[in-house]
Amino acid sequence: QVQLVESGGGLVQAGGSLRLSCAASGRTFSSGGMGWFRQAPGKEREFVAAINWSGDSTYYADSVKGRFTISRDNAKNTVYLQMNSLKPEDTAVYYCAATPFTLVRAAVVGLYPHWGQGTQVTVSS
Repeated sequence: QVQLVESGGGLVQAGGSLRLSCAASGRTFSSGGMGWFRQAPGKEREFVAAINWSGDSTYYADSVKGRFTISRDNAKNTVYLQMNSLKPEDTAVYYCAATPFTLVRAAVVGLYPHWGQGTQVTVSS
């Protein structure tokens, strides 16, 4: 089994920054990738960003391009999401996810069999 634990969420004013972390343990992969998704109240879970195992390919939702950066440190089995220029519409529970499959369809929720418990991000206006 793969365990994913997110951290770094919190309350921030619009225009501010946060960095989320996702620590993986257990049966980790040497292929596939990891992603970040978010879910606001009353809305479906949506893709935010993903990164492959080697870290040389990244994918972003249009809504966060230029503001968010995904990265990973394989020595620490940790993936990060640096979020800058935050907006109130970024408010959501952010989830980390892992997949052993290639990220051809990185934005598809069903690609990821492993999920963390989520961390709340609240952006005030």
